[in-house]
Amino acid sequence: MSVSAMFVALQGALTADQDIREEIRKVVQALEQTAREMLTLLQGVHQGAGFQDIPKKCQKAREHFGTVRTQMESLKTKFPADQYYRFHEHWRFVLQRLVFLASFVVYLETETLVTREAVAEILGIEADRERGFHLDIEDYLSGVLTLASELARLAVNSVTAGDYSRPLRISTFINELDSGFRLLNLKNDSLRKRYDGLKYDVKKIEEVVYDLSIRGLNKEATGGVGGEK
Repeated sequence: MSVSAMFVALQGALTADQDIREEIRKVVQALEQTAREMLTLLQGVHQGAGFQDIPKKCQKAREHFGTVRTQMESLKTKFPADQYYRFHEHWRFVLQRLVFLASFVVYLETETLVTREAVAEILGIEADRERGFHLDIEDYLSGVLTLASELARLAVNSVTAGDYSRPLRISTFINELDSGFRLLNLKNDSLRKRYDGLKYDVKKIEEVVYDLSIRGLNKEATGGVGGEK
């Protein structure tokens, strides 16, 4: 084969790769739009009347996840199944955002941490990498760390809304989350930096709880823990 023919063949391979990436980008853009719509919806819980609307907002968010599953099915068809990590960078960010949104919805519904397997099911993908398009462990952890920051904000806004028991429950949850992350030996630089931010979320929530304590509002909150969440 001549040098010219070699480079023609190389250009053909490059063009094919670029075409795949362009098709992936189109689907990822649609996923990003759906994620933005969900985020806008869920941000409403931070507003005054938002606490009363939490069940309704979670239900609407669940409907958006139906769109996400359809878009994920489309994404799976855009590249060879055995080349997930070759193209992973294209959807990594939006996938982490979707993990956060799924974990936030589940927390608002049950005040528990959603498992990686449950998130994968919500998104319509696999938890096991051997089964194809899957939820990478580090993407799951990144999404959960974003949840921690969102709950720190929710703790502050709960007090503003007069809900004094929620920050106490959030504090317990975040401390358990922090203990869980301390068990991990994080080698990923980006993930480790994200984890470093968790201590600030813990501190922020502790300050909210302390403020409730010195104002005597924690007693009122504790007395109402058995009531509605």
